[in-house]
Amino acid sequence: MRSLRSRLILSHILPLVLIIPLVGVALVYVLETQVLLSSLSAELSQYGTLTADMARDYPAIWRDSGEAQQFVRLFSVRTQSNIMLLDPQGVLLASSEAGYQDQLGQALDLPNFAVAQGGEAHVQVNYTQRLQTEVVQVLVPVKGPNERVMGVVRVSQYLGDVQDQLNQLRRLILIAFVVGLILALVLALVLALSLGRSLRRVTDAVYGVASGRAWEILPEEGPTEIRTLLAAFNTLIEQLRALEESRRRLLANLVHELGRPIGALQSAIQALLGGADEDVALRAELLEGMDTQLRRLTPLLDSLTDLHGQVLGPLELNREPVALGDWLRHTTSPWRQVAHDKGLHWQLEVPDSLPVVEIDADRMAQVLGNLLSNAIKYTPEGTVSVAARAAGAGVSIVVRDTGIGIAVAEQDRIFEPFYRSNRDKRFPQGMGLGLSIARDLVVAHGGRLAVDSQPGQGSQFSIWLPGAAHG
Repeated sequence: MRSLRSRLILSHILPLVLIIPLVGVALVYVLETQVLLSSLSAELSQYGTLTADMARDYPAIWRDSGEAQQFVRLFSVRTQSNIMLLDPQGVLLASSEAGYQDQLGQALDLPNFAVAQGGEAHVQVNYTQRLQTEVVQVLVPVKGPNERVMGVVRVSQYLGDVQDQLNQLRRLILIAFVVGLILALVLALVLALSLGRSLRRVTDAVYGVASGRAWEILPEEGPTEIRTLLAAFNTLIEQLRALEESRRRLLANLVHELGRPIGALQSAIQALLGGADEDVALRAELLEGMDTQLRRLTPLLDSLTDLHGQVLGPLELNREPVALGDWLRHTTSPWRQVAHDKGLHWQLEVPDSLPVVEIDADRMAQVLGNLLSNAIKYTPEGTVSVAARAAGAGVSIVVRDTGIGIAVAEQDRIFEPFYRSNRDKRFPQGMGLGLSIARDLVVAHGGRLAVDSQPGQGSQFSIWLPGAAHG
């Protein structure tokens, strides 16, 4: 019974093995004791009453034994029961049963005969499991014109006469049990095979994933629990495919991003080895270029470091109370100079009434820096602005630009790791990790990062942070 199939089969047939025999025994017992005996008692009571009425019309049977014997023989055939005639003292006058012929003229000791002597009919049931003894008898007094008891009519029957019917009932119950058991076994086998196939398909697919075979989406069929398991497996496969696609994009982006600065460094090194170091001005220019290329690698390494931290586990924040207004002025001041150097107009709207919030100042500076860097980089001319205000139970920080904008179809995808747009050139360079990391940092603070943009009309990135505490 180690397999699920055998246990499922057993779970279907075991109730039948236990219940049907018990129900059959109980059904036979109820039919015999409650239905059969009750019906037989009522029927014999009618026969007894009818026989007593007829005996009242034949007073000669109480005086002539021949008449009495002919009477009981006639009515026993009509009623298919055993009939006796007894006088008021219980002396047997006539009987349709051969076993009582040697007791004619003798007083019989019949149970409850005194009740019939008193003028009342009596029905007695003596049930036995053997069903061969006399189990039902009816004693009906026969009264004369003066209401005096002339004698007693006794009508009885053996249940052995209906033994064949009861045996047939038992056979029917046994056949029903066997048929039910076979049907249950077939049904259990079909269900077990179906369930086993579904589980085996999932198991094989899991082993396939572990052994490196092609990943496949399984059809979600079967019972609710199996469909839930299959849906969970298919979700896992989709996530694995997304991770695999992210890994491939990561490698492609790494090759692309590292190739240019390494190529430039290699060219500069070859030039220096070839004698360019003898020209002081050329040497300085080459060294400055090498330094520029190395500095371009720093954001890439920072993004990879943050990505590695995300893979290892949840982001750990060093929260502390921060006066949001002062922090925003201090954090955005370097970016104001960058915007001015590019000839952009800079706007900062930070009211003094901003609340104190508990944030990781360095992490949120990274988020704000990413948004401002993109806003300045992709705004050829116009304005870059930062605005903050209290919003409900939190605070809102909005970075807005008048740059090239982002297509509506791409606004959800720009937060995916390694995604870079090729249509509007909004993100033609970089690893495609900045916005993904920024969003994860905001979410780690319990907030939201959203974008609203139209191509050619600029972009607006909104940060909402909860838990503002007014200082």
